[in-house]
Amino acid sequence: MAKATGVETTELPVGQGYKAADDGMEHVRDGSGSIEMRGSGSGSEDNIDGEVLEYAIQSLEGKRKHWYTYLTTKDFWLVLAIGQILALCITATNTFSTLLVNKGTSIPAFQTLFNYILLTLIYTTYTVYKYGPKKYFKLLLVDGWKYAILSFMDVEGNYFTVLAYRYTNLMSAQLLNFWSIVCVVIVSFVLLRVRYKWAQIAGILICCGGMGLLLGSDHITSGTGASTPTQVKGDLFGLAGATFYGLSNVFEEWFVSKRPMYEVLGMLGLFGVVINGITAAIFDRDSFHSATWDGQVGGYIVGYTLALCLFYTLAPIILRMASAAFFDISLLTGNFWGVIIGIKVFGYTIYYLYPIAFVMIILGLVVYFLAGSMLGDSKKPWLGKNQEEGVAGVGTAKWKAIKVARAEGMIGPSATAV
Repeated sequence: MAKATGVETTELPVGQGYKAADDGMEHVRDGSGSIEMRGSGSGSEDNIDGEVLEYAIQSLEGKRKHWYTYLTTKDFWLVLAIGQILALCITATNTFSTLLVNKGTSIPAFQTLFNYILLTLIYTTYTVYKYGPKKYFKLLLVDGWKYAILSFMDVEGNYFTVLAYRYTNLMSAQLLNFWSIVCVVIVSFVLLRVRYKWAQIAGILICCGGMGLLLGSDHITSGTGASTPTQVKGDLFGLAGATFYGLSNVFEEWFVSKRPMYEVLGMLGLFGVVINGITAAIFDRDSFHSATWDGQVGGYIVGYTLALCLFYTLAPIILRMASAAFFDISLLTGNFWGVIIGIKVFGYTIYYLYPIAFVMIILGLVVYFLAGSMLGDSKKPWLGKNQEEGVAGVGTAKWKAIKVARAEGMIGPSATAV
């Protein structure tokens, strides 16, 4: 990352094809056709000597004295807290969606469109400001198709998951969410060369066990396990949504480890507006005309949009500091928070298994990091031994290593990464 201009950059793994200086910036195209935006000033953090990075990373990992050392760090508690904030955001969006349905307004694709518009207004605008229009559109031309795939998976994951609740029972729809975790583990293992430790596997299984208690509690208290005539169709929709979610989470983790967060979120919003808009025009047209429109509905949509925008803003941080797998299992507590909110909003009653399940999921999140290094999951295997192919952005292992090197006087001061 070139701190002289404040632009966070990406070091890509394939050999560079050319470099062309232009207006104080360089565009670097690798063998795969991706563009890297790099400042021309000195002190570029993405160009730090490999030996300095190696020393700093070894210094960080050498601080691990006991198997539980990482659990005593600020990073662990920050990751845990962000995970629960994200779970609360998802609970808020589910609550607003339920309130909309209760008002007779069921427009799953259309109501999400405003989130992508807000992401575009915030992050695309900032990206254009940082890169300049010429360089931004060149980036869009070369790498736009990759972001279009990411946006497509994200949009359709949202749509099919909401659609599943129309046709299947609650218990089946929630059970299918486990498939998202399975997809993340499989895709990360095969494509990103992630190798899970025993503690991580145990943590995932414990979290899933806690989720099982939540589902069992739902079944006991409300009888949501009853079959419906269209359950098979709903299960297929839920399976499709969970698959898209899992793929998009892994793909986004790969992107934010190599690119600035504002660029990824801006592109996700930009293409999301187009793809979600088309989806809404096709599938929500009839529901839109028959929906109820009043001040309350407008307020629910605003609340839904703000909660979802906060979710999208924080997600890249946890994907950098932890992983897509930890991200998914963190969201399992959303059911617990949903019941807590539902007690006040919808008159739910709480069953004794709920607190036990919540504690079990939190325990699983703690176990997940027991056998890890002091860098947790922020050290990504696809970025090279010393993370030389990654971006020096907030939460990345490279960013942490640079902070250590700077503290020891091995490199000079620089602006803050974003």
